[in-house]
Amino acid sequence: MVYSVIVPVYNSQQTLVELFTRTQEVFRLLGAMFEMIFVEDCGPDQSWQVILDLKKAYPEQIKAIKLSKNSGQHNALMCGFNYAQGDFVITIDDDLQIPPEEIPLLISRQQQTDAQLVYGIYEEKRHHLLRNLGSQAVQRVFRSVFNTNGDITSFRLISRTLCRQLINHKQSFIFIDGLLHWHTQYIERVKVVHRERAVGKSNYSPIKLIRLANNLLFNFTTFPLRSLIYLGTFFSLVSFITGIVFMIRKMFFNVPLGYTSIIVSIFFTSSVLLLVVGVIGEYIGRLYTLQNDKPQYSVREVL
Repeated sequence: MVYSVIVPVYNSQQTLVELFTRTQEVFRLLGAMFEMIFVEDCGPDQSWQVILDLKKAYPEQIKAIKLSKNSGQHNALMCGFNYAQGDFVITIDDDLQIPPEEIPLLISRQQQTDAQLVYGIYEEKRHHLLRNLGSQAVQRVFRSVFNTNGDITSFRLISRTLCRQLINHKQSFIFIDGLLHWHTQYIERVKVVHRERAVGKSNYSPIKLIRLANNLLFNFTTFPLRSLIYLGTFFSLVSFITGIVFMIRKMFFNVPLGYTSIIVSIFFTSSVLLLVVGVIGEYIGRLYTLQNDKPQYSVREVL
């Protein structure tokens, strides 16, 4: 059995050597073969040079891929899937918050259940407060979109068959876990340790987490469009009732309507229309991008 460990790398030069050596020891104890695929996503530090040094020292176990421009974690993973040769693929972050020593838990659960996908679920997240809140928001959106009670993480074990199915998707707006849940229901979860970040800071800012949730909503569901129907119905009802109230006040109590009510009505209607146009425009923009066949990633060098 051969395992491919894919690591999307961004600004993590201080942790890569330790990540590899600890992963190497894990598979030595398991008595299993592995390859580690580093996908360097054009970070500002010297991560690529560290990867090159590792490649020279362990040419048979390391595959080094450098992207031409920053594409994001999920697109970098899609790149790694295309080069993975293992019977199973394991994805793990580059920051050592998930100890490589937890990998056997994923493998054991897969062997026990024959699952196509196994998530390592954190017993307790060790991110800072804002990151935890953002992650919880993404989890809630995901559970709502895919009607599931289970959490998702970046620590996963994926079968080769499922991995091959993923790489057939060519859209540029990628959310790996959404694609995985499209393709299989044979999903298991196992609790793993999550450590505090030893060096650096998380690359997922609140804005990036919002974009992630945005991709979930617009790529995997028509909920924003359907919600406009309810929104339009609600505001139409409110406007109708408001109009009736003003007519009664004018007809029976001779209360002047005045310009204020007219201006408020115009602003209110305009804001609703702009919201509707914005949501429709988001979908049209994504269709336009797909039509242009924008690549998920661009590879500069493979070693």
